Amino acid sequence: MIVTSRFPYPLEKGDKLRAFHQIKQLSKHFEIHLISTSESKVKESDIDQLRPYCSSINVYPISSLQKLFGVFRKLFSQKPIQVGYFHHYSIQRKVNRLLKEINPQHIYCQLIRSAEYVKNYHNCTKTIDYMDAFSKGIERRSKNARFIMKYIFQVEYKRLVNYENSIFEYFEHHTIISQQDRQYIFHKNRDQIKVVPNGVDASFYENTQKSIKNIDLVFTGNMSYPPNVTAAQFIAYEILPLLPESIRVKIVGSSPSNEVLKLASPRIEVTGYVDNIITAYQSAELFIAPMFLGTGLQNKLLEAMALGIPCITTSMANNALGAKPESEILIADNAEAFAIQIQRLQADSELKQRLIENGRAFIVDKYKWDTVTDKLVQLISN
Repeated sequence: MIVTSRFPYPLEKGDKLRAFHQIKQLSKHFEIHLISTSESKVKESDIDQLRPYCSSINVYPISSLQKLFGVFRKLFSQKPIQVGYFHHYSIQRKVNRLLKEINPQHIYCQLIRSAEYVKNYHNCTKTIDYMDAFSKGIERRSKNARFIMKYIFQVEYKRLVNYENSIFEYFEHHTIISQQDRQYIFHKNRDQIKVVPNGVDASFYENTQKSIKNIDLVFTGNMSYPPNVTAAQFIAYEILPLLPESIRVKIVGSSPSNEVLKLASPRIEVTGYVDNIITAYQSAELFIAPMFLGTGLQNKLLEAMALGIPCITTSMANNALGAKPESEILIADNAEAFAIQIQRLQADSELKQRLIENGRAFIVDKYKWDTVTDKLVQLISN
């Protein structure tokens, strides 16, 4: 049984992408029963994308009233607000009935915000996928927050640290997306947490499509996610002013926030959702990811490098990825460094070609979905 806080399709968010591809790979070895909560109505066509891999699929919508009540309830407890946002007793009763009916041999729970639904079920072994260290991401966001939001983030950070620590005890197995994130889980036995990274779909590294480069720089992601919003603003307000006026950038991704939409200008194209993200990547000479907030492994870097797009990112993002600077990727930790690295690549065709070849080889060698998910298969099988 796999439990997720969002339905794993469409693939516009990192947790959905991870869940979808893990389900696809796990279904080659196990009978899968999927339970998902959902903040919005799930289309039947989206459910159809999971049917080939699941014996049963149960989706439980969370209404706006439930969200508000859940958040309000957790304000007066010691549990994180986002746990209250996703956990509701009416859904819990339905999950309990399914557990009794299906009698699973193993439960795989994605993210701590799903953990409440199965933490007290002890008739089989369970795995919790922290995915990334939520507490660290909230701590980073709190530093840039103002007024009441700063206080809320600080309180949520402390609650998340405690919850990530305490929930460890309810599960026999534990996974996380990177070694960097594992160090932010403050449990005495955190070294027992297995690192199971994300992978990249074969459609990226097997792609042979010829591309026309019509933009200098591209940045992709869910454009309502605060770390991506901050990165997009950093590109517009900090990096671009340091570059020649001829340099143009494309910002690609679903649900762009008002802050992102305001960035549109003669030098910046904000596309919103695109049907073919591969074409968006390939339209650019370079990919930049100035990630200073958030945690986890950046899928955008895996995809861009697999397509042979030279990448520039921060030390924080590359700590999770593990690519070799100057050989497979370039590193920049402030606006001036990004501008220098961009101009280096534009002027040095040999460096650019080295990053294209070595970066792509690095991803194909270490980040295929079947390879990385095999670690999870072995964990569940033991």
